[in-house]
Amino acid sequence: MNKHIIFSMLILMFITDSLAQETLKGKITDTDKLEIFGANVYWLHNDIGVTTKENGTFEIPYKASYKKLIISFVGYKTDTINVSSNTFVNHVLTEQGKLDEIRIDSKKKATAKSFLQTQNVFTVNSEELLKAACCNLAESFETNPSIDVNFSDALTGTRQIQMLGLNSPYLLIAQENIPMVRGASQVYGLTFTPGTWVESIQITKGAGSVVNGFESISGQINAELVKPTTDKKFFVNGYGNLNGRLELNTHFNQKVSEKWNTGLYVHGNIRSEKFDNNNDNFLDNPLAEQINVMNRWQFTDNDNGWVSFFNVRFLNDRKQTGNLNFNPDTDKGSTTIWGSEIKTNRFDFSGKLGYVFPELPYQSMGLQLAYSSHDQESYFGLRTYEINHQSVYSNVLFNSIIGDTRSKFKTGLSFTYDKYEELVEARDFSRTETSVGAFFEYAYDNTENFSATLGLRIDHHNLLKTFVTPRIHLRYVPWEKGVLRASVGRGKRSANIFAENQQLFASARQININDVGGSIYGLDPEIAWNYGVSFLQGFRLFDKKGDISFDFYQTNFENQVVVDWENPQEISFYNLNGKSIANSFQTEVNYHPIHKVDVRLAYKFFDVATDYNSGNLAKPLQPKHRFFTNVSVQTNKKENGAQWKFDTTYNLIGTQRLPNTSSSPVQFQLPAYTDSFNLLNFQVTKVFSEKVEVYVGGDNITNVKQKNPILESENPFGANFDSTIVYAPIFGSTFYTGFRFKID
Repeated sequence: MNKHIIFSMLILMFITDSLAQETLKGKITDTDKLEIFGANVYWLHNDIGVTTKENGTFEIPYKASYKKLIISFVGYKTDTINVSSNTFVNHVLTEQGKLDEIRIDSKKKATAKSFLQTQNVFTVNSEELLKAACCNLAESFETNPSIDVNFSDALTGTRQIQMLGLNSPYLLIAQENIPMVRGASQVYGLTFTPGTWVESIQITKGAGSVVNGFESISGQINAELVKPTTDKKFFVNGYGNLNGRLELNTHFNQKVSEKWNTGLYVHGNIRSEKFDNNNDNFLDNPLAEQINVMNRWQFTDNDNGWVSFFNVRFLNDRKQTGNLNFNPDTDKGSTTIWGSEIKTNRFDFSGKLGYVFPELPYQSMGLQLAYSSHDQESYFGLRTYEINHQSVYSNVLFNSIIGDTRSKFKTGLSFTYDKYEELVEARDFSRTETSVGAFFEYAYDNTENFSATLGLRIDHHNLLKTFVTPRIHLRYVPWEKGVLRASVGRGKRSANIFAENQQLFASARQININDVGGSIYGLDPEIAWNYGVSFLQGFRLFDKKGDISFDFYQTNFENQVVVDWENPQEISFYNLNGKSIANSFQTEVNYHPIHKVDVRLAYKFFDVATDYNSGNLAKPLQPKHRFFTNVSVQTNKKENGAQWKFDTTYNLIGTQRLPNTSSSPVQFQLPAYTDSFNLLNFQVTKVFSEKVEVYVGGDNITNVKQKNPILESENPFGANFDSTIVYAPIFGSTFYTGFRFKID
């Protein structure tokens, strides 16, 4: 560890610059007044350039000798404007090839891989999210090859995500850069954010920023929510599918005063119909209902440099699963009819306050605050699991420059408090965690072909003690439209072994913890290093733009809490004794062969292996090979706004190793590996006008179904009952329809 810390400190000491320079600020929009994210802004002849932020704004070094500013973005006419002073620039880009029309056919790229950012970040905006039904955040990654969406068990039906071959607990999942899905909400938390609330998602592979904490190991996912000032004044989205799921989302946004805007967002879903398509006497999907309400306030005072957001949210979520004829009012605690209920009440508050110095636009301060109360009561047959998690998060940041805007830095302090009251079959595992940390992140960009982001933080944790977290990101441009990136970083976290593995309760497995006197559940914290390299190359083929990328990442654990399913009669948790390495390789091609047609192809290879007590084994239920294809086609918009959209996503899932069941009775033994299978999803959207659109679609239209997903389902209280070994869909094909109505 010391060599990595020393290397980080040396780079922080030597990459500095002291050239003083002014800054030009501006904003880029399209003719529909929508902000353009990722547009290139650079000075003619000297290649000093930046890209626009999510809200379309930019800051670029300025000298009186700089006269011509070039602004370009894929699909839009490149403009050159004359600049005579550093006054604020408002500029509107016009779509390429539609210069003589009033209405624009497309506004933004649905996805964006930046050539100029130092970190390997992939941005997904609302246009991409609409390619699928996207009922909640867990289902927002179906058209994105960087994230794998899996099924956790045969009872709750909750989808889990993976990146770089590792489960979601190794990701830092944030909402507007505030860590959100963690602790007690790790399994179900992604389902608590409705898809219509999401404005965009930023996915960072590998080591993330030290600003957001020390827990990230394989990457970061940040969801930006819709803003009261830019969201529709009124929006309603209805959804229904043939497996009994109904959803309704409504947005109400109102301007309260010149500086205050507010939004009320209401989500409800219900599944009350029972299905058992595989005839195992168990529900294929749980009965469920959820009410989710958020009130959001936005304060903007551009004249004085202030901006802030405040969110208050309440959620009530209920799930019931088990035998078809299970009635919780009469059968709870029964030894003849197996059933389960999961009841969650959650309250969230988050606030962000930012100040930009009017005379120093490159300098700002920020405060982030969040509080959540997560209360879950659940039982699985005769097993009970209860957890109450009270969490406090705070972060104070200061941003400025060293010399000029080529050298920037962020620094600040953070504090977290987590109180867990956790009962596992009446055994108390309660604990309290607190941490105080300080961080410094330096960013250098020579505006031509090299940039670096170097971060270091030190934290004192009451259970994990005092430790240092270094992270480094490098970017180099060897030739035009070619970008080479490298990163290295360390992460440390306490594993919430029960909250993260709740599917274990829906089985007859006995729970074993190898208590070695560690600080959490008797186990030591997880520590890992992540190393990554990536290459992105833009190209033109038949005069059409595209890009190809290659990524390789390795996660190497110094310590890991091993979750061992290799004995079918038990699940064991113990500290790693040996090696645990996750290798991930991905290549991806994005191409626009003809107007209004987007094609995305990807191949992924995973080599994830851990030293178990029984030997070095590949991670179970992890495909080594995955192929991905997404094709999106749109028709031209008519004068009344009418348009058709067609989206198709195909996945080939390779073979997966299954946990060892050789010691089970013959009828409950599984093969060593699964067969590969194909998944095909599609959606057709008819846009009738700027206000109304209707969509229909199907998931898994090839009707792939796993045979016998529940072992010994005929005797759920028997010694071999197990619903945890799920590697494919259970329900089969799902067809849905929905509508969207909006008023500006």
